[in-house]
Amino acid sequence: MEVDGHGAIVSPQHANRSSGPSQLSNPVNLCGHSTSRATIEIYTSRHRRRNYSEPREGTQFQRALLQAEPAPRPEVPPAPFGDLSSIGIEEFCVLVTDLLRDRNRSVAEKRRSGIRGLFGYLETLPGATWQERWDASVFKGEDAPPVNVLAPPGSTARRNSLVAAVKLAFCMRIIQPCLSGFRANRFPGYAEQFRLAQTDPRLDAFFEAASNHPRLSTVHQDRAKFDVTCALTTQGIALADLTPAALLHYSVENKRLGLTHGACHQDRTRYAARGAWEVLHDMGHFPNGTAPTLRKTLAQGQHSVEGLVDRYGIQNAEVRQLLIDYLLRRKSDTDYTTLDQLTRQLASTFWATIEQINPQQADLALSAEVYDQWRAEIRYWQHDKSKVRMDVAAVLLTVRGLYMDLHTWAVAEPERWARWVAPCPILPRDLKGFGKRRREIYRRMADRTRVRQPLLPVLVEHVESRHEHLSSLLAAARLVPLGTAFVHRGRHYGRSDSPEDRRRIKTEAGPTIRIVDQETGKTIHLDQVEDLAFWEWAAVEILRHSGIRIEELTELTHLSIRQYQRPTGEVIALLVIAPSKGERERVIPMSPDLFHAIAQVVRRQTRNRRAIPLVSRYDPQERLWSDPMPFLFQRQRGTAHDVLASRTITGMLRRSCNEIAQTNPMFTDTKFTPHDFRRLFATDIVNGGLPIHVGAALLGHLNLQTTQGYVAVFAEDIVQHYQEFLNHRRGQRPEGEYFDVTPQEWAEFEEHFDKRKVELGNCGRPYGSPCQHEHACIRCPMLQVNPKMLPRLAEIEKDLVLRRKRAEEEQWLGEIEGIDMTLTFVRTKQADAARTAHRAPVALGIPTTRRPE
Repeated sequence: MEVDGHGAIVSPQHANRSSGPSQLSNPVNLCGHSTSRATIEIYTSRHRRRNYSEPREGTQFQRALLQAEPAPRPEVPPAPFGDLSSIGIEEFCVLVTDLLRDRNRSVAEKRRSGIRGLFGYLETLPGATWQERWDASVFKGEDAPPVNVLAPPGSTARRNSLVAAVKLAFCMRIIQPCLSGFRANRFPGYAEQFRLAQTDPRLDAFFEAASNHPRLSTVHQDRAKFDVTCALTTQGIALADLTPAALLHYSVENKRLGLTHGACHQDRTRYAARGAWEVLHDMGHFPNGTAPTLRKTLAQGQHSVEGLVDRYGIQNAEVRQLLIDYLLRRKSDTDYTTLDQLTRQLASTFWATIEQINPQQADLALSAEVYDQWRAEIRYWQHDKSKVRMDVAAVLLTVRGLYMDLHTWAVAEPERWARWVAPCPILPRDLKGFGKRRREIYRRMADRTRVRQPLLPVLVEHVESRHEHLSSLLAAARLVPLGTAFVHRGRHYGRSDSPEDRRRIKTEAGPTIRIVDQETGKTIHLDQVEDLAFWEWAAVEILRHSGIRIEELTELTHLSIRQYQRPTGEVIALLVIAPSKGERERVIPMSPDLFHAIAQVVRRQTRNRRAIPLVSRYDPQERLWSDPMPFLFQRQRGTAHDVLASRTITGMLRRSCNEIAQTNPMFTDTKFTPHDFRRLFATDIVNGGLPIHVGAALLGHLNLQTTQGYVAVFAEDIVQHYQEFLNHRRGQRPEGEYFDVTPQEWAEFEEHFDKRKVELGNCGRPYGSPCQHEHACIRCPMLQVNPKMLPRLAEIEKDLVLRRKRAEEEQWLGEIEGIDMTLTFVRTKQADAARTAHRAPVALGIPTTRRPE
């Protein structure tokens, strides 16, 4: 066995700092002095992550198909050096001296010193073996301190020797720690030292597979090795006994204790051993049928109809079977999300509540008293009676639909449904005012859009400026050596020079860019914050320029980008939206701003000339995994690539709104959601003159009334005008006479866009409309200036300034007012064109079909 020097000694920089209280039962330090339980003070990084006095949250593993449980104790526990459970301290020192015969005497003496100090303390505790004494110590438990608390204060060498000693005890299988007791200490190089100690061919094969894994960087390969060796150490097993359930248990415990790499108080959703799971699965260690990734193991998947109904504990077996049969019949014409909601309303809100009111109820014939009590009960939420239910009418409609469906089905299949036919207790008067309530919902949505429409530029400016600042700061920091100060935009920063930074700079993955703000002293993980800022900017830009749903945004792939070439040779970029609602695929022509955002996403994913990774996306609504596809909104998170979740983007927007609210009182009680951009997009395109039926096609609405609800911010006469226009056109042409576009009509359509080209750029007036500004393009808001015409705008501005000076001299006051207005328009268009000119063109190419490997 070889003992790596870095693996056996903890450097002073990695030693656990002592600044917080903990308890230790009468330990003996290396100087031989007894230390009081109340005087020991520690504060480790692990303890900062978790407050053990807080109640622990449950995890989704409680309902997962694969239950997390530790591996059973093997009949013959692994013992690479034989049975050392009761070895004497001096015998252990001799064994270690023999193992370190190739090292200098100083290293061996330090190991012996640490062994005598640690095992000398354990020898004072009750137990026949070292494991029993360890379990009786304070190092066993969720709030375990590190072993270096046995050293006198300020003695770094003694602290390091203690850590090295317990590291040897774990590797040689003398002591089996719990996960919390293991992670309380820091063991650099533990994975390699553990592997050398075990002489296990399976473990050697795993290390080789992890080192050659194509999807893991060097850092994540090391993390996968550490996770496996930590799981084997804490569960007292060999790699052959590491089952999926055991590795899942290790991952769950890391999340519960807040020990996962990258976990913090703001993010406790990370799971450990994700990379280790993929390596073990790829090398065939797990049984056939095991999910290829840990995330797929975590996902619950779709429940059966029986499972959905049985969640609510219905006592009457016949009614339970009725609801199952009814939902199975409805399942064929609905999606899983709707089926889940239908089950909740019928099984929980309806029948489970009826059984609480009248346990003897055996059929659907409800008495007036029971029905009235049920109506009063569902006015409030079941789990919080202080909250009033806003969707009572939706529950009533669902229950009424159950009664009406049974009436209808009983005519065709009386033997199956007739016995359940009963008078519907929900009378028409109970649903009175439903239309009024729907109008109230539309009114609230319209008010929400009115409030957010003027605030959208503020949010866009904040998100865009933050992304530009962080990206330029990251580019500047990359050029600065470690430990060097630099100035960026007048602010002083310093490149971090920690041991971790020096280690990462030598890996193929490159260093983590961390800087210190000299004014605040705050350390900034620049890679992480810049990555989050980019994805937030990309999400905002694509959502507000396309009007797609948040689910459709996360489903965009490289294959969603298409192109169409007009007969004139002009190429139009298209965005193909996969159906997420309504089962209706649609195509959106991309505006320059939308194309720029999509191009930036593709360029980020294909940097270093790599292909966009193929990953699977989990649909939280349908609870299904997609096939591996080149999703655009994916990022490296831990040891794997994941598609951004909808709630992640929602959280980004919420944080940005909170930041803006600190300086802008308009954002104090106002938050943006991804769906707000869809309503604002609908408002913008209809306001720009696009026919409402075309807008409905872009938004993917099957009904024009739905689109009208989205643009309800307009005055009633505008909506009425559109409706009268559509009705008049339909009245003139019978429905059966609609036919394809003629060549003449298509030529007129193309001619319109050709005539929109003017000297300074392009006119954005709607199709079929003449110029309303008498060709005074410089004042027209529809003019889209080409950045190449900035010199021409400068000439116009210079001429206007000279004309204004002449007008002042001649006292042409009316002329001065007109020139000032024109100057305002000119300078505004100059700023817009200059902003567009800063965006570099990106060559995307067209995605091609991958060749089978």
